[in-house]
Amino acid sequence: MGSGRRSFRTTAFLLNSGGSERYHGRRESWLKAIASRLVLSAFVALLFSLAVTKAAAVTQAQSTAQSQTHQPPRELKVTEYSLPPDKLAKAEALYKTRTVLYLVEMVFGIVVLCVLLKLRVAPVLRDLAEHASRNRFLQALIFVPLLTLLIAVVSLPIEIYGHHISLAYGLSVQGWGSWAADWCKAQGVSLILLVPTVFALFWIIRQSPRRWWLYFWLLTLPFAVLLIFVAPVILDPIFNTFTPLEKTQPLLVSEIEKVAQRGGISIPRDRMFEMKAREKVTTYNAYVTGIGATKRVVVWDNTSRDLTIPETLFVFGHEMGHYVLNHIYKGLAFFAATSLFGFWLGRHVVLALLARWGEQWHIRGINDVAALPVLMLTLSLLTLAGEPIGSAFSRHLEHQADIYGLEITHGLFPNNGEVAASSFQKLGEKSYDYPTPNRVLVFWSYSHPTITDRIRFSLHYDPWDTLAGPKYVK
Repeated sequence: MGSGRRSFRTTAFLLNSGGSERYHGRRESWLKAIASRLVLSAFVALLFSLAVTKAAAVTQAQSTAQSQTHQPPRELKVTEYSLPPDKLAKAEALYKTRTVLYLVEMVFGIVVLCVLLKLRVAPVLRDLAEHASRNRFLQALIFVPLLTLLIAVVSLPIEIYGHHISLAYGLSVQGWGSWAADWCKAQGVSLILLVPTVFALFWIIRQSPRRWWLYFWLLTLPFAVLLIFVAPVILDPIFNTFTPLEKTQPLLVSEIEKVAQRGGISIPRDRMFEMKAREKVTTYNAYVTGIGATKRVVVWDNTSRDLTIPETLFVFGHEMGHYVLNHIYKGLAFFAATSLFGFWLGRHVVLALLARWGEQWHIRGINDVAALPVLMLTLSLLTLAGEPIGSAFSRHLEHQADIYGLEITHGLFPNNGEVAASSFQKLGEKSYDYPTPNRVLVFWSYSHPTITDRIRFSLHYDPWDTLAGPKYVK
């Protein structure tokens, strides 16, 4: 379900440089320089984490005290989205902080990749991999981890600051040890996926220098389907614990089945799960994931704990909308269409960059694995340019799911529009969603409609007295 704003995950990195001397084949000195940067970045990250741990501990203690005085959930009387003065002040401060982080992040990755190319780090790592083995896959097995781990380590201060912000505002209660473990798991999963992907990409480029973009695009389609298929059963359990909803909320499951039957579908009980979120976050969420045999609905335990049963049923109705309206398949089709154009355009951009600066960067050509940062730079630029399109598509699907949630729960309990508004109010308060975000920022980066808009729509949506009638649930 989620709130209006995208999560802020830093994907760029900072490479501290002491100069711009040219590479003359002195591999050892370059490797020492890279190693020193790794150590320095890790040391800075460690100091930063120690600096914020004390604040995190205070926040966790406060969150624990709040959980001990937890009251039974009740519905709120909502006429519009609003926050009390203290929460509004926090929401505004968090909104400004996240906006600055978002704007910095947009530029950060692009600038750092340019610095990486200027320092010719990738050719050094390529030479090291080629010196170690003549086998292309083994070279990828050396090159990709070195490059990605360098990126991950030097980006730690930003990652730590993001978690610190979540702790400071009470959005997270995850300790630093658990957070560090998740960080390490994420790096491991990334490497397992990236090594064969990069190897396949450059193998295809070498086999077909002119049409590689088309063949690699074709390869990404079954790969994306496979990832969606295995994510709920292999990837997600690495980071979180899932329990059949029937075991933890049997009464809720019975009510959910009534909603599903009203929609004319049968969602097996073994496809309803509760995620143990309270040990890491305090916010609310629910989502649909998987495809085919792994398709399922997941509700966070915070959601089912703090929302009333009617509110939770609306949340389920929203997620059921994603399920019934085939949003996963529509998302795959959207990915296929946009990525096809992106790969075609990306090839032209990469060739132009290499023609202009390839020799200066010590890159032999587009089939050189050292060109990977150029591909990453191109991807960053195209992602930035295309983000409003993806955001608009996501908001459209979320709005459809809101409509379905309102229609499927109509008549199951009184005033379901007000119940939906109450659930959105709680979601906004818990996440400190700012009531009046900048419309340009919403257009550019919001994956969900704003809480203000969702509450307003919930309170005024009434198609049952119109000639056209409901849109999805007749």
